[in-house]
Amino acid sequence: MVEQHTPRSLIVTFYGAYGRAFEGPVPVSALIRLLGAAGVDAPSVRSSVSRLKRRGFLLPERTADGSAAYGLSEEAQQLLDDGDRRIYGTPEPSDEWLVAVFSVPEQERSKRHLLRSRLARLGFGTVAPGVWIAPARLAEETAHTLERLRLTPYVELFRGAHLGFAPTAEAVARWWDLAALAKQHEEFLDRHGPALRALESGPEPTPEEAYRGYLLALDSWRRLPYADPGLPRDLLPADWPGDRAAAVFAELHARLRDRGTLFARP
Repeated sequence: MVEQHTPRSLIVTFYGAYGRAFEGPVPVSALIRLLGAAGVDAPSVRSSVSRLKRRGFLLPERTADGSAAYGLSEEAQQLLDDGDRRIYGTPEPSDEWLVAVFSVPEQERSKRHLLRSRLARLGFGTVAPGVWIAPARLAEETAHTLERLRLTPYVELFRGAHLGFAPTAEAVARWWDLAALAKQHEEFLDRHGPALRALESGPEPTPEEAYRGYLLALDSWRRLPYADPGLPRDLLPADWPGDRAAAVFAELHARLRDRGTLFARP
């Protein structure tokens, strides 16, 4: 499957990786230069920035010299801070679960769809209609998301252990589509494993090459810790590819992130 790095996704990835290092908002001219290095043309940058502004992710501002620029909204900053823990963190083993139970009136069914889609994007599995489950460490991020979307009146959150009656590993295989998650990990390995091998055997990349390689790898990787919320390793198949995918991303991060900063610096 051919991967699509959309301009809007790459802009979000850029702000998460490098944009927050700017002192103040990121000038539009810098966005065009830095997204251009990843293959995004100027009209696409401008139209994608406009869409992110309408969504409330970016705020129009001015730099000290009066140039047009864009900064992060407060909600976007919170979203990226939550993402840092998810994307770069190592899940700590725990047998505690977070359970979300929700009920939405029929006349507000659009909110039911929004609630289901956001819980799915946070990595929740489905136990039953209106009952979703995730590792307990996602409680704070889940609360932030529900508060941001004003969905808290429809949801109750609980923390606890799975007591039965099926073995927990069997239950997890029902709550999540593990085959689909494994496929996503394998696809990441197919796309970015060769890039890591090239780095290991070839010359050191230039700052621009490191920046471009890291931006594309992160744009691929950042979705995986949401699709796969870091389920306990002993509940997953023995040959789980998530371990290898995480190791490849960690090595790409170590080799490319800081060197790419030399190109992306304000």
